This record gives sequence, structure tokens and C-alpha cells, in this order.
Amino acid sequence: MMEIYEMREFDGHELVVFGHDANTGLRAIVAVHSTALGPAAGGCRMWPYASTTAAVVDVLRLSRGMSYKNAMASLPFGGGKAVIIGDARKAKTPELFEAFGRFVDSFGGRYITAEDVGTTTADMETVARVTSYVSGLGREPGEAGGDPGPKTALGVYLGIKAAVKFRLGRSDLTGISVAVQGVGGVGYHLCRLLATEGARLRVADVRPAAAERACDEFKAVTVPVESVLSEDVDVLAPCALGAILNAESTPRLRTRIVAGAANNQLGEDKDGQTLQLARVLYAPDYVINAGGIISVAREYYGGGTEAQVTAEIHEIPGRLTEIFERARRENRTTNAVADQMARERIGRSAHKMVA
Repeated sequence: MMEIYEMREFDGHELVVFGHDANTGLRAIVAVHSTALGPAAGGCRMWPYASTTAAVVDVLRLSRGMSYKNAMASLPFGGGKAVIIGDARKAKTPELFEAFGRFVDSFGGRYITAEDVGTTTADMETVARVTSYVSGLGREPGEAGGDPGPKTALGVYLGIKAAVKFRLGRSDLTGISVAVQGVGGVGYHLCRLLATEGARLRVADVRPAAAERACDEFKAVTVPVESVLSEDVDVLAPCALGAILNAESTPRLRTRIVAGAANNQLGEDKDGQTLQLARVLYAPDYVINAGGIISVAREYYGGGTEAQVTAEIHEIPGRLTEIFERARRENRTTNAVADQMARERIGRSAHKMVA
């Protein structure tokens, strides 16, 4: 039996709910880590997990990450996440996402969903047929919202520039080598931004066609998926799944900066120490990749414009630089500094609620 309360990833979650719909085959989990700052917001991931335990571990890690991400971005949201167990290439139906929408609706606004890995704007439009607790939908030109992928990519691009300036002393990206792991909904847009500024790209993706597209459009070089983490580059940008920086992979890194869009890039907190000892600057993932949730937040609460979202995303480099400088000053890891700052913001709000 899975002892969920004893799991390291549980970390004081407020709520973990398993949803099932026999008619559509829906198997979903919603995790709400914290509502201290507002309703828990975070996307819905669809993935063919090897086991229910693997799905639970992922949703718990992602949910806590959303608490920290929303806190650091000063958004009126707590942290939550949903996962649907299934192959997004084979198992999607409108009925499945309507069933998921009813599951989300049952939380009464305590959890707000959006798209993530394996789900799309169109899927969320289906969810929106049965619940209002969803964001990342289509919108009119100039309005805040829509597909959060390009917004996430913009924040990561700006964050890479901040990291390059801090670590390499360069204010531009001309000639800077970047290895991008995953060129999907975020990684593709990130490649476009990097290439426009003259970065030299190496790309890897489990889907050969996606990697070839980046090569054709951005003059990138394809590298094998299994070796992309050990490419000799200035910047490694993980834009696929998480936990890729671990005891096995970190000793093989040959980069000076890790700055990418993937959530939960560190397998464990201690992997941040390994990076620090290797003099690799790590941009905490939930700080650099907050562009998407910034867009989702402004869309959900209404009245925001695309220009306002873009302006808020441009605040990400300043947050990162503050973390980099504080970590250097205090001789601590960047992930430890960011985690402390996020917990303090959540704690202050929780204290106000109690008071």
C-alpha cells in the first residue's frame, strides 16, 4: 500500500484527490499543496505513468512547485496540479476531458486548471464546457491569456540572458552555445527567441520530427537524446520532463549554466549542491518558467492585456539576479535561496489569515 503521508514529496499538502470515471476511462489525481495565497492554480499533465505511485510522486512535486512559482511571481494563487494517467497521443477524447472538467468543478474553485505537458488549449476549451475553473483558453487579440507556452518561453529566454550576464559577463547571446532538451510547446518558441539573437543551438527531442523542425528553422544541430545533458555548451536548457539533474547526470554536465523551462529539474534538493560545487549556475525552474502561469493568472481574473502580461514576465530576470547574488553572498545554493524566499512569502500570507 502506498503510504502517501510518509512520502518525501507529500510536504504538508492540503488535499490529494483521486478521480475516476468508468465511462470514459478517466484516471486523474489533483493535488493541492497550498491555498494560503489564493485558489490553487496549476496545469493538467497527461502522461502514461508506469504506476499510480509514479503519478502521485509527479503530481505532488509539481503541486509544491506551483506553490513556490506563484509565490515568487507575486500572483494571487496557491499551488496545485493535476495529472491524467494515459497516453496523450492515443487516449484523448472530448468525453474524457469533460469528465476531467467535472472532477475539477467538484473542488468548487479550490483548484484551477490549465494546459501542461500532454494537454492543449483545445483540451481546456473542452474542460471549460463543464467548469469555469479553467484558464489557458482562446482569447481575442491583445487580451491576456491563450496558450501559455510562448509566454513561458519568453520568461526562460529573458532568464537565460540574466544568467549569461551574471555568470559569463555577457549582455548579449551572439555566439553563445545553448543545448535545448525538448523542443515542444515551450522549447520550440525558446529556440526561436534564442536563434533570433544569434545563439548557436543544439537540440534533442524524443520525437525526431520536432528536432528536425528546429534544425530547419533555426539552423540548430541535432544531438542524441541520451547525450544532450553532457553537451559542452555555455547553457543547458531543459525543456522536457523533470528530475533530470540527479546523481547520475550531474557529474557528466559540461555546461556553465542550467536555465530551462522544465519543472522540478533537480531530482533532489542536494543535487543543487552538486551543481554549486561544479560551479554551474542553476536558475531555479519555478522562477525562470513562471511566464505561463503569469499569463494564466491575468486571463483567469480578467481585464488584463497581453502588454501587461509581457511587462510582468520582464520582471523575471530581476528576481533571478537577486537569487544569484544572494546565493553567492551567502555561499548557498540558488535552489535553497529561492525555496526559502518562496516559503517566507507563503508563510507571511498564512500568518495574516490566522491573525
